[in-house]
Amino acid sequence: MIKNLLKGMVIGIANIIPGVSGGTMAVSMGIYDKLIHCLTHLFSEFKENLKFVVPIGIGVVIALAGLPFVITPAFEHFPLQTNALFIGLIVGGLPAVWKKVKGNSVRISHILPFLFFFLLVVGMAALGETEGKAADLSLSVMSVVKLFLVGIIASATMVIPGVSGSMVLLILGYYNPIVATIKEFVEALLSFDMPEILRCCGILIPAGIGIVVGIFAIAKLIEILFEKFPLQAYWAIIGLIAASPIAILLVADLGKISVIGVLTSIVTLLIGFVIAMKLGD
Repeated sequence: MIKNLLKGMVIGIANIIPGVSGGTMAVSMGIYDKLIHCLTHLFSEFKENLKFVVPIGIGVVIALAGLPFVITPAFEHFPLQTNALFIGLIVGGLPAVWKKVKGNSVRISHILPFLFFFLLVVGMAALGETEGKAADLSLSVMSVVKLFLVGIIASATMVIPGVSGSMVLLILGYYNPIVATIKEFVEALLSFDMPEILRCCGILIPAGIGIVVGIFAIAKLIEILFEKFPLQAYWAIIGLIAASPIAILLVADLGKISVIGVLTSIVTLLIGFVIAMKLGD
């Protein structure tokens, strides 16, 4: 349970850092296939799936709550080292995915999805650096509908390995307003500020419902792809994983680079690699 809780925290952190993919982290830690299966068969195998999904879900929630207080300062003060840690976490999962295709002959039908998704992720990062105009989160019927739809779009992209849901939110102009609302919600909970709690809930609940709907919808589609075209799907994931470090470096603000910064980044990269290997066991 503790291991799945930690995996959930890693996935949660990844999903809320622009340029980093929670789906890729799930692949790196060897739980992507099982997670998709649990989501698409949640009620038919309810008890068993719940034991697996709940700790991961709790880990994601902890990561969301801790983002404004821990993760954001880490990226602000140690951007190079923190990004290197995530690159290590991603690359550390590559050996596990490679085992899925090892021993099979490489065909053009495998190379094409690899190249397509590699170029897709790098292209999205290269073109998606500009943040959209900040969205209006005032409580209105139209705002609630928009938040629901944005939740669906963001969660669908969060489930796909290599695609950053938070980057999509950033482009749509919802990332910073939602992150700010999460911080305000946590602070309101700690101070028992009920009016502020209700205001934040009015924003976060529609987005949360949209996220749940989007996750279940895309999970079923991904399961079908893995059943019908397993090798092509894994080659696509390898392309996504290979492209993710490049995408992170293209998107990230690495700050001032120094010799000490590079050396410490190599250390955090290796730490991330080892963590991914251990969590994937």
